[in-house]
Amino acid sequence: MPVSITEQELVIPAPRQNQNGLEHIAQSVERHLADDEVPIRFVVTASNKGGYRCEVGKLSGVSRLPESSIFSFNRRRVVSANTFNAVLLVPTGIGAEIGGHAGDATPVATLLASVCDTLVTHPNVVNASDIIDMPANALYVEGSVISRLLMGTLGLQKVRNNRLLVVVGAHEDELFINAAINSVNAARSTYGLSCPRVVRLESGLEMSSSYTASGRAAGSVTGVDGLFEVLDQYRRDYDAIAITSLIAVPLSYHQDYFESQGNMVNPWGGVEAMLTHAVSTLYDVPSAHSPMLETQEIANSDPGIVDPRMAAEAVSLALLQCILKGLQRSPRIVNDPVEMQHQDVLTAEDIDCLVIPDKCIGLPTLAALEQGIQVVAVRENTNLMNNDLTQLGWAEGQLHIVDNYWEAAGVMAALRSGIDPLSVRRPISPAIVEKRGNVVRSRPGVLATPMQPF
Repeated sequence: MPVSITEQELVIPAPRQNQNGLEHIAQSVERHLADDEVPIRFVVTASNKGGYRCEVGKLSGVSRLPESSIFSFNRRRVVSANTFNAVLLVPTGIGAEIGGHAGDATPVATLLASVCDTLVTHPNVVNASDIIDMPANALYVEGSVISRLLMGTLGLQKVRNNRLLVVVGAHEDELFINAAINSVNAARSTYGLSCPRVVRLESGLEMSSSYTASGRAAGSVTGVDGLFEVLDQYRRDYDAIAITSLIAVPLSYHQDYFESQGNMVNPWGGVEAMLTHAVSTLYDVPSAHSPMLETQEIANSDPGIVDPRMAAEAVSLALLQCILKGLQRSPRIVNDPVEMQHQDVLTAEDIDCLVIPDKCIGLPTLAALEQGIQVVAVRENTNLMNNDLTQLGWAEGQLHIVDNYWEAAGVMAALRSGIDPLSVRRPISPAIVEKRGNVVRSRPGVLATPMQPF
């Protein structure tokens, strides 16, 4: 059976009282998948008192399984206070006001990196076609790696450099193949990229973009077998994988996207994330993807003065340089339990804070909930998701909902200083004094209020 990557929508009922939320979700998803289907991505697009409406990316037809499921969870036993480390996440394909286009959340990353020792973030935040400008203390990792980091099943180790395997998908116009190879050689000659090999695929790896019922950008990928054969053949020769290939979209999308002034969800990012989730999940290496333009007509078209968030895409031909630069020092993935204890490996025990757009629930949010990691949700970064984060069973003071990233930085600075962020606000509430009696509290991972059907 050919290997393919697709998405499936499903509804998960609410967990019962005192039932672990992550375990309930994992079991519910597994019941909806066939024996040869591997979940690679999970998002809750909407929730209410009846349960969760979810979209699951899945890999089908694989002959081997990953080392662990994306739902595997290891609770951290200790919390390190030696450094203050944060994760910045802007999920791909959800129409985020900030970070939903071409690297336009990079200033946010730079701001938040200034108030922590290490900032872990992902390509969707900083990728801007041929431009990328990451803070010096940022770690560039693929989105599924962030999920597993917070779930406690892997760690990250800084590297001096990675050997990149660059895979270039088939294209009818040699111009775009040449542009990709020239991008690689430009990286080698200007900032010393190590790229032992570029592999051209003559066929296969067909990516198609589409929108889900929630409006998220997703899609499907077929012909993955050839890519996996290449990755298997050269496994000893690379530390990270850069892929560039065509993504099929209606030709009108290019002009529609630029003319939308930011109101159209970027149609390419969702299916790219599906592919890289699959690659990093199966091979445990950093990976990233960049799209290829379809025709010279599109490449030569003049979109005019576009929304600043899209400008990086309007001035690039190969759209590849950002992932080459990002992957050059993307951290090594460590999943051996003994190696994860090494002092140089960053694990869930070292993560103090997760910063997300408000209303976003996926594995990183649920993992942070269970791990006791502080979460800062930003209202100003509006998006398509329809969830009320306050309905999750947070510990007292674990969830901070703020208006903007300025406030998020302030909350992080307070947490780093070891003070209650509310202590710098006025009015300040008096301490709550409770008389002796039973107090019913929700367990982490369980919804705090009874659920009603959709």
